[in-house]
Amino acid sequence: MARSKTATVAPARKPKKQYKLLFMVLPFMVIVLLFNYVPIFGWIYSVFDYVPGVPILECDFMGLDYFKMIMKDANVIRALKNTFIFAGISIILTPLPMIFAILLNEIKSGPVRKFVQTFTTLPNFISWVIIFSLAFSLFSTDGLLTSVFTKLTGAEQAQSVLSSKGSVYWFQTFLAQWKTLGWNSIIYLAAIAGIDQQQYEAAKVDGAGYFRCAWHVTVPAMLETYVVLFILNVGNFLNTGYEQYMLFKNSVTAPAIEVLDLYVYRIGLENMDYSYGVAISIVKSIVSVALVVIANMVAKKIRGNTVI
Repeated sequence: MARSKTATVAPARKPKKQYKLLFMVLPFMVIVLLFNYVPIFGWIYSVFDYVPGVPILECDFMGLDYFKMIMKDANVIRALKNTFIFAGISIILTPLPMIFAILLNEIKSGPVRKFVQTFTTLPNFISWVIIFSLAFSLFSTDGLLTSVFTKLTGAEQAQSVLSSKGSVYWFQTFLAQWKTLGWNSIIYLAAIAGIDQQQYEAAKVDGAGYFRCAWHVTVPAMLETYVVLFILNVGNFLNTGYEQYMLFKNSVTAPAIEVLDLYVYRIGLENMDYSYGVAISIVKSIVSVALVVIANMVAKKIRGNTVI
């Protein structure tokens, strides 16, 4: 009787490449854990009346008292209003980098296009300290442009936009856009580079001109990128220009320029009310997460799938 031969199958080995990738990601995960998740334990300060030098568990337990104070604090409401105004303007202007990228891509001369892109991207790498120094030399009461404007208009007294409460929103928005416009357009330029040129050729065969090609070919191809960046901007809705506003803040513009981050800094570090500052930061984090979730849900309804 013949014996049946059974083939022995060797157990499948997991590719070593997976472990190599895991070890490559591990340092990044450790950094994220140490600098993003471990500090969350600092939230415990919000339920105690922390006094520097006293162990946290020996301080008076406050429960949710600091969170109740937030709703009654007029300064928080004012800082939150300023934050929403600045962030709202920034959200409204999110199409600007995309429009700039489309216009920049239409420059046929390579050297000219590179010069314009470099010239508009470099401000992103300039420190806000240097930008403030330049703005002060140009727009202060004795600044160059302020002096020229005063002479041209015949005004008796020089008016500086740096110390004008009514000029805060548009002037700070102008500076922020000037600094970031070129840098933010880079990802849109990359999206344009990935568009199949045959789509443009087919559109031109159908009689489409420049604007129709841009509207029916370029913009739809960039819409996916725009939605992703829009949701990221919404997630940073409450993180608006801390360095910028701290430098440009003065006694006149403080009521209009003090955003939530600046108020937390003033309460927590200048006034040393750490517990109340932490409580405000927690509320800010919760609101930011809620905004991201809402924006992601809207994106799902529009695109059919989520971004995050």
